[in-house]
Amino acid sequence: MPKMKTKSGVKKRFRLTSKGKVRAGQAGKRHGMIKRTKKFIRKARGTTMLADCDARIVKKFMPYG
Repeated sequence: MPKMKTKSGVKKRFRLTSKGKVRAGQAGKRHGMIKRTKKFIRKARGTTMLADCDARIVKKFMPYG
């Protein structure tokens, strides 16, 4: 059997934690910051964990973690 390929877009955007959760960058911070509230910008710092239903989809594209 040949090796399965990892989707290159997924390996750039997501990381797996040691417990198998999927870590992703926060959405909504690329542009248009004037419209966003200060509270939104503060809460969207760093990274976030994906919900289980979304993480399941991402893990399909990362066969070897």
